[in-house]
Amino acid sequence: MPPDSELRLLPLPSSFAATRRALHRVAEEIVAPARKPDNEISLRATPGGFGTPPFEHDGAERQVRVEGAELVYLDGDVEERVAIRSLAEAGELVADLLPAGAPLDAEHLDVDPRSAEALAAWYALGSRVLETLSGETRPGDEPTPPLLWPEHFDLAIESGSESAGRRANYGFSPGDEDHAEPYLYVGPWRGRIDGELWNATGFDGAELSYAELLAADDPEQAALDFCRARRDALDSTEEDR
Repeated sequence: MPPDSELRLLPLPSSFAATRRALHRVAEEIVAPARKPDNEISLRATPGGFGTPPFEHDGAERQVRVEGAELVYLDGDVEERVAIRSLAEAGELVADLLPAGAPLDAEHLDVDPRSAEALAAWYALGSRVLETLSGETRPGDEPTPPLLWPEHFDLAIESGSESAGRRANYGFSPGDEDHAEPYLYVGPWRGRIDGELWNATGFDGAELSYAELLAADDPEQAALDFCRARRDALDSTEEDR
């Protein structure tokens, strides 16, 4: 995506939560286990959704990703796709990459294409915001790249000096048991910090709701401003200690 293009969020369909839960299972039980080597499970934001980075396996470059409501498998120059209707059906596409074990669940998965598109837009926004933040770091911040962790389904980075009390997680969650909608968050490693900037529900830190970003004239700038203000606040609280 060109760097000067504007990233827009989409209104969330009523089916979003069900789609999020279904695709979370796909991430945990198919996409992450398909990545090689077996101990590498982190994913990335990819066009139209999320997936593995390209990886080498048996002499060919592979990639497994979700695009919209489809599972996509790139094996060298060959691309195959299947609609995501169940874990068992989707898993057949990448069976050669999945570890041996219990069969995948054949229960029907509710994956609505409109909701999958909204989730993909969320991760696309998050990837660009987090890349920008990673490029603004100072000596000692040691930022990680934006990674999508399948167990939480968040796209996040870590950044800031841990010894100085500034290290924090900056992330884009698609929603969880405490949040019906996606949200942006900053979670300081040092734990609870008092003050109006630190308003999170269910964890110590700060959050900005999907509704607030959706209403912003420029969601990308609003997300950056939110993260920068908390990053600066961590600097200030450290100076006061």
